[in-house]
Amino acid sequence: MGQGEASEDGSGAIFLVVAAGRGARAGDGGPKQYRELAGRQVLTRTLESLLKVAPQARARVVIHADDLDLFRAAIAPLTDELREKIDPPVFGGATRQDSVCNGLEALAAAGAPEDTPVLIHDAARPFVGPGLIFRALAAAREKGAAIPGTPVTDTIKQVAEDARIVGTPDRATLRAAQTPQAFRLGLILASHRAVREDGCRELTDDAAVAEWAGHCVFVFDGESDNIKLTTGEDFLRAEAKLLNNLPDVRTGQGFDVHAFGEGDHVWLGGVKVAHTQGLVGHSDADVLLHAITDAVLGAIAEGDIGAHFPPSDPQWRGAPSELFLRHAVGLVAAKGGRVAHIDATLICEKPKVGPHRDAIREKIASIMQLPLDRVAVKATTSERLGFTGRQEGMAALAMATVRLP
Repeated sequence: MGQGEASEDGSGAIFLVVAAGRGARAGDGGPKQYRELAGRQVLTRTLESLLKVAPQARARVVIHADDLDLFRAAIAPLTDELREKIDPPVFGGATRQDSVCNGLEALAAAGAPEDTPVLIHDAARPFVGPGLIFRALAAAREKGAAIPGTPVTDTIKQVAEDARIVGTPDRATLRAAQTPQAFRLGLILASHRAVREDGCRELTDDAAVAEWAGHCVFVFDGESDNIKLTTGEDFLRAEAKLLNNLPDVRTGQGFDVHAFGEGDHVWLGGVKVAHTQGLVGHSDADVLLHAITDAVLGAIAEGDIGAHFPPSDPQWRGAPSELFLRHAVGLVAAKGGRVAHIDATLICEKPKVGPHRDAIREKIASIMQLPLDRVAVKATTSERLGFTGRQEGMAALAMATVRLP
């Protein structure tokens, strides 16, 4: 094992995650730290990567003042254990440098000792690995100021304003800087305060802030996988990387039937659809969500919906079926996998599904945290044959594609 990897658990350390930027270079879609990456938000993945490795550490996230709801949505999928390690967020400033300074001031105001190891990390680096985190924790304690860096493999040219080459640095002396950058709190906070008081121009990273303040900053080994998501192309490559880590592709199928009874609506895919009758069932009788739930459970060989939510249990009487589907998707996530695609078909004469199809797809995508183009919903009749043809009830069948490690 590398230095610090044997026993470092993050005791007393704090991850300061910088998530206040707008991410304009990533294109449309909102701040990049809140965009979905293979079904989960980038910030969700980043916090999970940090806190799972260092169970005794805590995290503080610096966010934009407009993003409080986005932040809450990003931490919601984390386990209760991980969410308990995240302190209330801090609002950032006009620049990244201001945002980090605000975060450090909040740590000091909360009573963190000056020798607290602080790891300052970009929210848009979700692939930070355990080895890198261990090295950063050790460097913060032993060096006081250190950053991860990777060797530069391309030849670097220094150019003038007219594009003339004016120098070729020796690439053996160069490193590409990454995060988490590791410091003792007192050292980096004093450095940021000095830069702020001096009115110094914006510096490119926290190491530059410490250097400007006269401190020696060391470099430890970074990781080539620890990429920062900056452009739309970065997101495409990251998505492909995650899918390549889930090579076990499985398919499950589900089928469900419910009879018509008294009522003035039916629930289809989590959407309330007006009808002259209702569907009879122990829960809300959402035949479509029941079929999809069974398809997901089948793909991971986890029984069927009745095994997880017995109709004999009174607590599920009238329950919304999205609870069942969320549970099934959670079981996939607990195995380190993800649902890749859903294809479902409703079989009925009435009500007509077409006018509600888009709303149903959007609701299912929201429940399962899937992009809309990964949810297909179709409808057909049985040509007036059988119980559906006689309008005695509705049926649904579904196929779920799941990817696992």
